[in-house]
Amino acid sequence: MLEQVDLTHALTKKEFEAEFPPLRNRLSELQQRIRQAGIPTIIVFEGWEASGKGAQISRLVERLDPRWVQTHLVEDPVPEELLRPFLWRFWIKTPAQGHIALFDQSWYRKVLVDRALKRTRGRELPQVFREIVQFERQLADSGAVLVKFFLHISEKEQRKRVSKITKDPTQAWQVTKADRRLVRNYGGYAECVEEMLQRCSPHFAPWTVVEAHCKRFATVKVFQTVIAALERALEEHKAQARRKPKPIPLVPHPKPTLLDRIDLSVQADRKEYDSELPKLQVRMRELEFSLFRSRVPLVVVYEGWDAAGKGGNIRRVTGNLDPRGYQVTSIAAPNQEELAHHFLWRFWRPLQKAGHISIFDRSWYGRVLVERVEGFCRPEDWWRAYQEINEFEEQLSSFGTIIVKFWIHLSAKEQLRRFKERQKIPHKRWKITEEDWRNRAKWPLYEEAALDMLERTSTTYAPWVILEGNCKLHARLKALRTLTERVEEALGR
Repeated sequence: MLEQVDLTHALTKKEFEAEFPPLRNRLSELQQRIRQAGIPTIIVFEGWEASGKGAQISRLVERLDPRWVQTHLVEDPVPEELLRPFLWRFWIKTPAQGHIALFDQSWYRKVLVDRALKRTRGRELPQVFREIVQFERQLADSGAVLVKFFLHISEKEQRKRVSKITKDPTQAWQVTKADRRLVRNYGGYAECVEEMLQRCSPHFAPWTVVEAHCKRFATVKVFQTVIAALERALEEHKAQARRKPKPIPLVPHPKPTLLDRIDLSVQADRKEYDSELPKLQVRMRELEFSLFRSRVPLVVVYEGWDAAGKGGNIRRVTGNLDPRGYQVTSIAAPNQEELAHHFLWRFWRPLQKAGHISIFDRSWYGRVLVERVEGFCRPEDWWRAYQEINEFEEQLSSFGTIIVKFWIHLSAKEQLRRFKERQKIPHKRWKITEEDWRNRAKWPLYEEAALDMLERTSTTYAPWVILEGNCKLHARLKALRTLTERVEEALGR
């Protein structure tokens, strides 16, 4: 593809001065419109060393309202970032609704710079490309605009520009040893670029190759492309507002369902519990240290009915752990900042680094449970979330994360007993709210949602484990046994 690009395109100063001011003013106007419409925008700049990425970013930013713009210079990941999945550091930088994020290099560094310098191994590439496309599709599906530029210059032009920079004492520091290696390997880097352009240019996030020998021509093309993308996004936003929600073709689960077949009569007596619990907690602490030494992350997810005993179960799991090695994240209704991002954004952020344990008291599954039942998101959003969740968990698993997901199941009769008990006991009364009673009235709807969730998101890399929750003692022991077994298996013990 690159050999077909005509690098002779140019604009005279007079032509530029005639074309550029209206584009600059139009961009400023569109920024205000996308802010009012709540459309997040991501603009990516990749290109050859010395191709002018910084200059083009400066041109864009100088006309934008800086209160709604964030610019990110992407360099080699720091240790804190290396200990998490490679997209983590980009997920947490995705812009809120109405904001613009510009990336001077991006997630494509993994398949360009790192690949050319042999930091990314060949066998990693298929998974990396797949994760990048998934990442961009998820953002685009949630309404984000993605504009991606590759600034192209010839090998001769690159060498001329780099030579000029290195001879200038005020700029020479910009050219690192790695940059020099890439300049010497123009042909090898070009092969990396060609594959990236072929594999990562879907209709929702296409690449635009910018002929960058003439900086004036490049600037006009960048502005024209961004303006066209924002205008299309605003038209789509208007059309989406007029569009009626699509009904989801759901088929009721035949009786008896998976949850109907769960034996809720299983019990653990107090003697067994008091004997077994301390041993399992000691073993869990030993495995916590093993996870840290091996730099293997563990993610534990708790979902279940109200009053199922999630909090008590978590307390028994963490009861003997070193508190420096884990974090419990309790998930409630999203706040305004979280609502302004893709729904997975708030779950990427608290992920602990490799060797640590992330425990979620409720999780990303709220999208297909409470948000589905209560109508807090459109049907197409929660329907799409099954795929997005599976992709999210697959990316964690590919990084080496052990994922253990618990659904604590109990009967409607047992839930009612616990609700009434909470109302009677002063120190438990805070746990019961009007919302709990409203949710109970929708038991059949929540049960259908839970069944769909269990069916559609139980995968080989992140299977669901159902804890029989009528007996809290049994559920706690089973959770600890499951965790120790899964960690031992993953660590090869």
